[in-house]
Amino acid sequence: MRNIWTLYHKEMLESLRSYKLIWVPVVFIILGIMQPLTTYYMPEILKASGNVPPGMLEGYEMPGSAVVMAQALGQYGTIGMLILVLGVMNSLAGERSSGTIEMLMAKPVAPAAIVSAKWAAQLTVLLMALGLGAAGAAYYTEQLMGPLSWSNLAAAAGLYGLWLLCAVSLTLLFSAWLRGPAAAFLGLLAAAAMSLAHSLLPSLLDWTPAALTAISAEMMTKGKGLAWGPIFSAGILIVVCVASASLFIRRNQLPE
Repeated sequence: MRNIWTLYHKEMLESLRSYKLIWVPVVFIILGIMQPLTTYYMPEILKASGNVPPGMLEGYEMPGSAVVMAQALGQYGTIGMLILVLGVMNSLAGERSSGTIEMLMAKPVAPAAIVSAKWAAQLTVLLMALGLGAAGAAYYTEQLMGPLSWSNLAAAAGLYGLWLLCAVSLTLLFSAWLRGPAAAFLGLLAAAAMSLAHSLLPSLLDWTPAALTAISAEMMTKGKGLAWGPIFSAGILIVVCVASASLFIRRNQLPE
């Protein structure tokens, strides 16, 4: 545990020096607050464009605060996930290429400790980014649209964060095996494949981690309760990714 804490401290220090602890939350905040602002000022934006057919804006209805907040969380499933995956793709691949892994393995440090510390560091960045982004989105949503259920918001953001953590864990696994760009591509591809499969067969695959985004939106807009199947499967997927990455690091195969 002491090794994990030491390595985690090193990872967080590197994240601070590379400004990752700053720019990732800033991007998440911008993504979050853009949704309520864009929705609220959409009529003015359309008027300013000058190409709006007569009478079109008369039927425009402002969505409720819960719907706008669910849409704001949905922004993190595309651009937010891409940013997180790009940030983690070289987490292990870069150190394998630079030889840092070999130096660590020469010391009494278990591969599981290395991978766990990196995973924990990515989790910290994710929590900071999603927490600040959701808080910013919720603030503007309440100011412009109306009050929100903060308990539903916390649960919905937690479910969305778990889905993003699945994508981060998959990328970390591929980063222990392949070079950074390939790891990012496969991480995004795996997440997209799970989402596509769930959208095609929602009743059969409602237990998979890909269902977390739909559950998060329903919790925000309809106040539905938790569904434990996707949460358990996401937890299992994350544990498998961390354990498999540790095995790859133990083998310590450098990319050609």
